[in-house]
Amino acid sequence: MASRIVIDTNVLVSAILSPDGAAREVLRRCLMGEARPLIGNALFMEYEDVLSRDGLFADAPIGSVDRAALLDAVLGVCQWTNISFLWRPNLPDEADNHLIELAIAGNAKWIVTGNVRDIAQGELVFDSFRIVTPGEWLKEE
Repeated sequence: MASRIVIDTNVLVSAILSPDGAAREVLRRCLMGEARPLIGNALFMEYEDVLSRDGLFADAPIGSVDRAALLDAVLGVCQWTNISFLWRPNLPDEADNHLIELAIAGNAKWIVTGNVRDIAQGELVFDSFRIVTPGEWLKEE
């Protein structure tokens, strides 16, 4: 059974911008069914918003139509997860709280992010999942 993971938006962006990077391999493994990404309302809206920013992807090898198709493919392998309880771990960037809440609600084993330092600094600590970079996830999974 594929492990459940939460993929931070910065990993999705890195996968598009860096074709040979660890983030691209994380995304590839999800699309191949080797991991099961979780998605909720907040993360879905964040993915849509960020992937629609043409300026962010000016140097990307794919355009907006292909980014939309990639998002559709990613969503096709995601497990929709409803967040029923807001834990509010009080992360330095409170906009990232939803990642912790999604991991708890979906019983994720991993949060994969390029921003481990901030996401791991919550006032609430959970031992049911790990917060790792794409490279760390590839080594450990």
